[in-house]
Amino acid sequence: MFVMKVSRVQASMGGQTGLFLFWLHVFCEVVLADVWKVDVEHKMEALVSSCVVLPCKFTYPAQQQPSDRIRGIWHKEKKWDDIIFHGDKTLVEDNFKGRTKLIGSLGGSNCSLEIDEVKNIDNGPYCFRVELETAPEDKYSFAENCVSINMIEEAPNPVVEAETSVLEGEPAIFKCSVRHTCPTHQPSLSWNHSGKIISSYKSLGHGNWEAESLLTFTPTKEDSHTSIECTVKYHGNVKGKMKASRPVFVKEKATLSHIIIPALSGLGAALLVGTVCFLVVKRYRFRSGEGRSELGGREQRRSIWSRFSRRDQRHQIDRGFDNKRNYAGFGDKEFSKARMPSPKSQSKCYTAESYDDDDYTNTADLNLYGNI
Repeated sequence: MFVMKVSRVQASMGGQTGLFLFWLHVFCEVVLADVWKVDVEHKMEALVSSCVVLPCKFTYPAQQQPSDRIRGIWHKEKKWDDIIFHGDKTLVEDNFKGRTKLIGSLGGSNCSLEIDEVKNIDNGPYCFRVELETAPEDKYSFAENCVSINMIEEAPNPVVEAETSVLEGEPAIFKCSVRHTCPTHQPSLSWNHSGKIISSYKSLGHGNWEAESLLTFTPTKEDSHTSIECTVKYHGNVKGKMKASRPVFVKEKATLSHIIIPALSGLGAALLVGTVCFLVVKRYRFRSGEGRSELGGREQRRSIWSRFSRRDQRHQIDRGFDNKRNYAGFGDKEFSKARMPSPKSQSKCYTAESYDDDDYTNTADLNLYGNI
């Protein structure tokens, strides 16, 4: 009886202990989860046949340890045994042997991983695991913070920036840049033109980098209507055009001749136009005066001609008078008009007795026609 009671008490205590241990484990998980942290980029891009660096930072609850007491491991998501990087290279998958390495210091909490000779199948996701050698229980796998990789088959072309039109004799600057995700093997940029070249690299954040090259030279007339070309060379056997160019147009530098020649040309053109206008006006006035002279001559000739025309009309009247006289009965007998006495010498007083009938008739006719 006593034994049965003791057994029941032990069973009750054992159940309470198990429940306590369960809640302690949950609490530790929550606390440790707040202390064991990792900072990675969840999505990255990689150029096939080149390299990529997966940036990674982590923290752990213990005191800071040197790198030789910290073990960093990269493995596939949900597959802890599919290791792509380990300090013991014999534990690495054959597909990743010799292609992966840590580029940071684990003692400085840098767990960045480089993957070289990237393949199409290297898309992940990949997770980081840290183990401290101070105690076997000090290890943590960040299974919920993994990295996926998007593969790029062909390299992007560089970007060339510069002024299309440059001034002769003045320094011109051309900029060539390209973005990438492998800072351990920066792409190299080259130019097809000589000059001063300055290369630089900078981080754009989130695992992206930019390589930049500045070309400075003094353009001449021979550089006009040519192209300045920039070529990028990536690490590895990368496919793609990897070239970009920019046309150049060189403006001649303004000199005294560039100011005088256009001014003289404009002045000469103005003088030419003025001379032509003057000649046209002068010719027009000359023609107008000549026309008026010709019109006056015509009027003068017309007045002279009208005088002759009146004489002809009088002659025609005389001829008509002769015809009438012949028609009146004189026949072919020559007629001579009697001279009339001057009014001053003799008065016009005639009597019937002075003329006979025939003479009177003829005289009347003569007086009639003589007064016409």
